[in-house]
Amino acid sequence: MDMKRVLSIAGTDPTGGAGMQADIKTITAHKMFAMSVVTALVAQNTMGVYGVIDTPPEFVGQQMDCVMTDIFPDAVKIGMVSSPAIIEKIVEKLKEYQPGHIVVDPVMVSTSGGKLLSDDAMDALIGKLIPMAEVITPNIPEAEVLCGGSLEIRCRDDMVKAAEQISTFYKGNILIKGGHLEDSSDDLLYHDGKVIRFAGERVDNPNTHGTGCTLSSAIACNLAAGKSMEESIREAKSYITDALKANLNLGKGRGPLNHCCRM
Repeated sequence: MDMKRVLSIAGTDPTGGAGMQADIKTITAHKMFAMSVVTALVAQNTMGVYGVIDTPPEFVGQQMDCVMTDIFPDAVKIGMVSSPAIIEKIVEKLKEYQPGHIVVDPVMVSTSGGKLLSDDAMDALIGKLIPMAEVITPNIPEAEVLCGGSLEIRCRDDMVKAAEQISTFYKGNILIKGGHLEDSSDDLLYHDGKVIRFAGERVDNPNTHGTGCTLSSAIACNLAAGKSMEESIREAKSYITDALKANLNLGKGRGPLNHCCRM
């Protein structure tokens, strides 16, 4: 028996709702084989981020060597990368092995508001890692950062303006997530001047810890299955909606999703 294989390159969440743990659960829920490269040990829970220990860059590279030379992935999802040296090592290995379907979730802050990306890593993320992605998945605060802080995104038209600005340095697919909008939860996909909007059902559930990690992993799974970009995003959004509607209630802060909602 063969299975599609998806690699998560990300930081950890000891409470299991976000980061690599969310990625692994999402990939498994899609009936695919999950693999992982740890970029950082993160002391976090549903209430906040309390500490980060970066993995030595050479060891990140060694982990990638182990995966790429043995069980080659059909898709790669990249989440938290908190130092320029780690980013440069990931880019080096991606260029060496040339995996397909690279999804980059430009993680800068956690759902609970904790900062996860150092200031000096921003240039490396934008200039070196993002250009290698087939699709990037910033939320609205992250899209504002990618625009250099020159644009406030308050409505759907602002999302288009932001995507156009990001497209000046990144030519791939830009998915701006609309969960922070007041009047809707619509997402916007922008590529080569074309705009596709994805209507988003706003689910009345405050437990949203790990939604960004989960969505980007689900997109990677769908791309690994050979689906188009539009179909991959649409189906990933459907999965997220079901995971929110399951109304799992764990933790003292913003709790995690139910990644097993369809199992």
